[in-house]
Amino acid sequence: MRIHRTPYDNVLQTVGQTPLIRLNRVTDGARTPVYAKAEMLNPGGSVKDRIGLAIIEAAEESGALQPGGTIVEGTSGNTGVALAVAAAVKGYHCIFTIPDKMSIEKVRLLKAFGAEVIVTPSAVPPDHPDYYNNLAKRIAEERSNAILADQFYNPVNTEAHYATTGPEIWEQTEGRITHFVASPGTGGTISGAARYLKEQNPEVRVIAGDPIGSIFTTYHRTQNVEPGSPYMVEGIGNDKIPSTLHFDQIDEFRQVCDRDAFHMARRVTREEGLFVGGSTGLIVKVAVDVAQEEDDPEACVVCILCDTGERYLSKVYNDEWMAENRMFRPERVTAAYLIESKADAGPLVSVGPGASVREALDLIEEHNVSQLPVLEEGRPVGSVTESALLGAVMEDPARLANEVREVADEPFPVVDADAELSEITSRLTRQNPAILVAENGSVCGILTRYDVIHHLMP
Repeated sequence: MRIHRTPYDNVLQTVGQTPLIRLNRVTDGARTPVYAKAEMLNPGGSVKDRIGLAIIEAAEESGALQPGGTIVEGTSGNTGVALAVAAAVKGYHCIFTIPDKMSIEKVRLLKAFGAEVIVTPSAVPPDHPDYYNNLAKRIAEERSNAILADQFYNPVNTEAHYATTGPEIWEQTEGRITHFVASPGTGGTISGAARYLKEQNPEVRVIAGDPIGSIFTTYHRTQNVEPGSPYMVEGIGNDKIPSTLHFDQIDEFRQVCDRDAFHMARRVTREEGLFVGGSTGLIVKVAVDVAQEEDDPEACVVCILCDTGERYLSKVYNDEWMAENRMFRPERVTAAYLIESKADAGPLVSVGPGASVREALDLIEEHNVSQLPVLEEGRPVGSVTESALLGAVMEDPARLANEVREVADEPFPVVDADAELSEITSRLTRQNPAILVAENGSVCGILTRYDVIHHLMP
């Protein structure tokens, strides 16, 4: 941690060298220590301070940015603040395009630094002209002496974290780090820091937290770009693949729902005294899960605290907003609630009775599930599990061509979406590893023993 023995010439010299702080209460007794890199203590209040300054200095060095110029960027807020802080010191003008799902605090903060802010619709596809990054690019092209910071595709983003964040973590843990947890938005933080840490020790495991609705997790598993869906956590995840995200540096992606992310953010604030935002809540949730799974006091998990909670007073820390958006844990747990809370929430994956065993196994592998309901015109007519299918194929490889109906077991039990936890647990037995959930007579989801145990764990 930096010791301020002498004065600084300006605030930009205070970027970086943030402290590493052990988390104690939110780890719920995990034997593996979890340390948090407190990036909200940067002068602009977030991890993005590192790249804001680096991007501007690189543009100055290349000659792309001249005195009195304009910096343009599409931003979820924090990169804009980082650029605005540096621009205020260096005398540049800033124009930022920002999605309308971002908190009003971020918009006001950008304006406080003298930036021009253009709010754009969130519900448009990445190729739409009003998509916030596309609009920023167009503005930069149309203005003289203007640059696009281009955080999603600017290699300076990743290099800044390779040069600073990674080395700081390695030094602060004295090389004891075994797991690094962060959440990619642009991917610069996790990619740059991970590259440095793996160069020091290739055994360091890098885990990315990802909001449900982001396309990153599926892309990491399949290399296919599939449509995402809306989510409320700000600044992380994405509906496109940035070049600053280096998937080869990341060992695993784990998805977390908005509710769990916000709940953990509030816990970190109230139990650790660290005022953080929703993206940090998601990261800490993953880090604590990893620590509990490792159960090794000699391991060392380090996670990123992205930004300050002051930017989310109207959302994460507003009880009315949380209640309106169903972010509080209900007193009555139903099958519908458990379905909504699943980390892999998405359309029900099923197989038809006329599909081949090979097709069923391909679905199991693609979606990383252990069992599939067999549906015919929406009605459950059977079920298959990965272990049973693999066992049948091991006995006779020719069964890969068989129809699923020939090897299917009895259908999984069906409960109503309003069924309570006691009924759900009573139906999940050794013979029934999963149950189907129906709403208005139609099957809408599946619950497994793991889903229930995951809910019951603190």
